[in-house]
Amino acid sequence: MSAGGLSRRGLLIGAAGAAGALAGALPSAAAYAAGGAPAGSPAHPATAAPGVPPGTPPVLVTEQASKRLLLLDPRRRVWDPAADPAVVRWQFSPLGDPRYQDLRPDASWVYPCEAKARVHRKRTLVLTTASFGFVAAVEYPSGRRYWGAALGPGDDLLNPHSAELLPDGNVAVACSTGALVRVYAASLGPDATRYAEDGLKGAHGLHWDRARRVLWAIGDDDLVAYAVGGTAARPTLTRTSAVALPVAVPGRTAGGHDLFPVAGRPGRLWVTTGAAVFQYDKRSGDFVRDYAGHELVDRASVKAVGNDPRTGQVLSTVPEKGLEETWWTTKVAVHRPTATYTLVNGGIYKARWWLPR
Repeated sequence: MSAGGLSRRGLLIGAAGAAGALAGALPSAAAYAAGGAPAGSPAHPATAAPGVPPGTPPVLVTEQASKRLLLLDPRRRVWDPAADPAVVRWQFSPLGDPRYQDLRPDASWVYPCEAKARVHRKRTLVLTTASFGFVAAVEYPSGRRYWGAALGPGDDLLNPHSAELLPDGNVAVACSTGALVRVYAASLGPDATRYAEDGLKGAHGLHWDRARRVLWAIGDDDLVAYAVGGTAARPTLTRTSAVALPVAVPGRTAGGHDLFPVAGRPGRLWVTTGAAVFQYDKRSGDFVRDYAGHELVDRASVKAVGNDPRTGQVLSTVPEKGLEETWWTTKVAVHRPTATYTLVNGGIYKARWWLPR
């Protein structure tokens, strides 16, 4: 997201009004502590909406209007929690949760901007960040805190924009305004503060590459690979390579944004810039647009992109005009086949298929 390089502190008043429309309509987190409603209930209707392929996974969104992460029923094309709370299979917010009180979520949990599901030692964790300093690994479905931190809570001077889980249980964080990548020794406990750090202008996205054992990071201008060394208790972070992102207009920044694995193709990464959606071929070092559905997926200002290897569907989010914030949308675009999910009164930033890995 962008606020023209200015602090978002002055934008909070406008966002607060939009938040009320959806917040009161959502069920409590405890209602979904078991991961959703049982089969055959309204959350799992016997008949999906027309055109929804069998086996379509749920959709995890960062819902900024109500300051929540929502896991939503993939068989409904319209999600309206006020009319049908069962469309929400799971939700998370640290607000009012004593397990996160020390992270000052009232100040730090503003504009949640990342959510991705990872598996560590047979536990599913949701990695999440928010622009005003909140970052955590949240156990699913309990909401328990695996690890968390507040990086300059109350402003976006660091702006944690993405996070990733490493094999040893540590957590990497990309801070866009702070222009840095950190690896926190999260394996030491839920409030561990020790970290290794490297500078990266406009750091926006992270991905741990199991095969190559490197941490990929995307910034304004480059796709960078890091070696994570040292020990779990005292990690180190060393830049091993960097490749320039494609630039739409010579002399301008590429504006690297989302970085996500191409499911089913371990040799490729999804890469979005301000102007386009690429796949990065790790072997050749090329940014390509030869993927299926590129004629619809490849467009400007894509905040999140990912594919479901079972059904072949690709989802993405792009800002929608006329909402409270210029980076919000109420819609999640689906490609192959073309369709749209709509969250009534929503303010979505990113969306991911629920594919814990």
